[in-house]
Amino acid sequence: MPKMKTKKSAAKRFRVRPGGTVKRGQAFKRHILTKKSTKTKRHLRGAVTVDKTNMGHMAQMLPFAGL
Repeated sequence: MPKMKTKKSAAKRFRVRPGGTVKRGQAFKRHILTKKSTKTKRHLRGAVTVDKTNMGHMAQMLPFAGL
């Protein structure tokens, strides 16, 4: 059997919180910000949690995270 490996790209993008939820950064906040309204950019601030429907994928990408 080959070794289980963590997807390193996922390890850099996600953090597992103590309660078992996964923190991720917001999308659509990197570039082409001039045409986005101030309200849109304000609501894109901060981190959000990964939805429970995607937690199966997170468990596969981060096998040692305890999900």
